[in-house]
Amino acid sequence: MTNASRTTAAKRPPIDAMRKHALVAGLLYLITFISIPTLALYGTVKTDPAWILGNASVTGVLVGTVLELIVALAGIGTAVALYPVIRRQNEGMGLAFVTSRTIEGAMIFLGVVSLLSLVTLQQDLGAAAGAADAPSLLTTGAVLSATYKWTFLVGQTLMPVVNAFVLGTLLYRSGLVPRALPTLGLIGAPILLVSVLLQLFGVIDNVSAISGLMVLPIFVWEFSLGLYLTFKGFKASAPIMVAAAAATAAAGEPVAPAMSVRPQGAISTQAGQA
Repeated sequence: MTNASRTTAAKRPPIDAMRKHALVAGLLYLITFISIPTLALYGTVKTDPAWILGNASVTGVLVGTVLELIVALAGIGTAVALYPVIRRQNEGMGLAFVTSRTIEGAMIFLGVVSLLSLVTLQQDLGAAAGAADAPSLLTTGAVLSATYKWTFLVGQTLMPVVNAFVLGTLLYRSGLVPRALPTLGLIGAPILLVSVLLQLFGVIDNVSAISGLMVLPIFVWEFSLGLYLTFKGFKASAPIMVAAAAATAAAGEPVAPAMSVRPQGAISTQAGQA
């Protein structure tokens, strides 16, 4: 690469960088939905106390834990990708979003460890356990299952409430995306919070028709946001984007047409500049 091309690459307009942040965040948001199959993959490992004493296949559990680990990392990645942009609206709330996503990921990791511990006990001790060992194994299995249940409630149910409140407020005020999207998140957050409280006090189960309906608005909010950021990017009319374009113009650099509505447009633009 020549010195001139290095200089050009170093001075790419910030508005183009923002498109990249939107694309990465959008793709990572969509990746967070790959854990949906765990509802079937885990089978009865979370609900049947006697599972630890049997010899059932653990393949589904192992695949499910891998999917959850990916979700945890992708969730943290969404915050890292969005932070350089949303901090321009409010740095404190931007940090709060990163922190919330990190706590969510940590809770998912803890839940995965509890399930993997169940798998280890089932494989090493479960099928060979005698009558004297069975009660202690059942107790240990119940503790590990309860750990997963509560880490799921805190990490994958409560923390999305915090995420929706913080990120929804930032996106609504900044105008980076159509306001209908963050509005859906801000409406869904209190509904999901009520669901968390009902589960906490045992009024409803964490896997039920009611809890499924109450999580639906947040599900739609996050999936729609992922799609919009991936295929549209941030709105060029948002004050943050206008300020970035003005800063680019003041620096005497051409404003890249990378804000085109599709990611392949940004790719083709960069290829033309190379």
